[in-house]
Amino acid sequence: MKKEYLIYKLSESVKKTSRIDNELFSKYNVKRGLRNEDGTGVLVGLTQIGNVVGYERLPEGGLKAIPGKLYYRGYDVEDIVHALMKEKRYGFEEVAYLMLSGELPDKDNLSGFKELIAENMPLEQKTKMNIIDLEGQNIMNILARSVLEMYNYDAKPDDISPDNLMRQSIELISKFPTIIAYAYNIFRHSTHGRSLHIRHPNEKLSIAENFLYMLQKDYTQLDARTLDLLLVLQAEHGGGNNSTFSVRVTSSTGTDTYSAIAAGIGSLKGPLHGGANIQVVDMFNHLKENISDWKNNDEIDTYFMRMLNKEAYNKTGLIYGIGHAVYTISDPRAVLLKDLARDLAKEKNRSEEFSFLELLEERAIECFANFKGTKKRVSSNVDFYSGFVYEMIGLPQEIYTPLFAMARIVGWTAHRIEELNFKSKRIIRPAYRNILEEQAYVSIKER
Repeated sequence: MKKEYLIYKLSESVKKTSRIDNELFSKYNVKRGLRNEDGTGVLVGLTQIGNVVGYERLPEGGLKAIPGKLYYRGYDVEDIVHALMKEKRYGFEEVAYLMLSGELPDKDNLSGFKELIAENMPLEQKTKMNIIDLEGQNIMNILARSVLEMYNYDAKPDDISPDNLMRQSIELISKFPTIIAYAYNIFRHSTHGRSLHIRHPNEKLSIAENFLYMLQKDYTQLDARTLDLLLVLQAEHGGGNNSTFSVRVTSSTGTDTYSAIAAGIGSLKGPLHGGANIQVVDMFNHLKENISDWKNNDEIDTYFMRMLNKEAYNKTGLIYGIGHAVYTISDPRAVLLKDLARDLAKEKNRSEEFSFLELLEERAIECFANFKGTKKRVSSNVDFYSGFVYEMIGLPQEIYTPLFAMARIVGWTAHRIEELNFKSKRIIRPAYRNILEEQAYVSIKER
């Protein structure tokens, strides 16, 4: 039997054996995707790290949509970001300290933490060579491989004591920017024939500045502050998001830090999680070419309705960057990012494109509501503007999702530490109901 035919036969068989009727999920009260009937997440744990708020429960039952809020260790992210913007300083390191410790740092502690980050940013020589050997692979895969390799250079890789977990977390937060920058430079060299530049991190620069310096050397201060804001906004999003939950599930087994973080990277790589901003950029470029009048509401609405009816663009029926699992009236990350995106567009002479994107946001929300014929509110999410911001900074699409990981490593490590510091540890093990009837075994001679 040819291998190709055997693979085909197995594939056709699994199509039949994997089919489960949707009504059975309701019959057995199964929470598909760990979601309740009203779309909210099934409560599976407690945390003191991040809090994502998009609605409030009414005393008489049901949900009331409210403007979205995001809290880091109890602090409103809007307050954090507004303070950073007012003082024109970098804040990702401060947020990392807050996430890991649960407390805002004073000047001395923040200064010491930044020094610790700077000390740990350089890579081991073997890790550098490993990245070179992996040229041409997906950068998220290279990041995962590099993280797993860090296990080999750790004197205490399996130690899950609080002190060791904190040390490992700081090293991972420090090294992610270097790994990603090196991986892209090697990818650019091997794929596009560009000169290969490996710039060592500068201990005097922030994480955002260092990343841009290692990646492309030249950048403006607004570029760096905007990237820093994006890192702040994507550092954490509650324990229920897919990649963070993956880290918590894996960590609950007692496995090593590097295996748990690699699981988070694998989850984030999925296009339904970390790759949405790339899809928004592709959609935006398509609309720029197919909408003749960027100020004409009727033309935009007509095209969006065609998209929703699966007649235009990629015919999926989706408008990327619109809607969120929790946020309804607004995504606070999108609201905050939009302000800096407007300033950046002015600096880059792309205000006309920004105005078009802003109008697309307005019309997409309206068209979605008209198409669905429902009172449920939807809003733009952070991905609606983040891809355009990355593009204006001059960042290539190949690193959009790795940049997400560079931010979210803060939340991942904080949640891992919390999971392993519970007084009564318990492995996360939900249940699946088997709906297949018992079968009588048939000997191989009688099949």
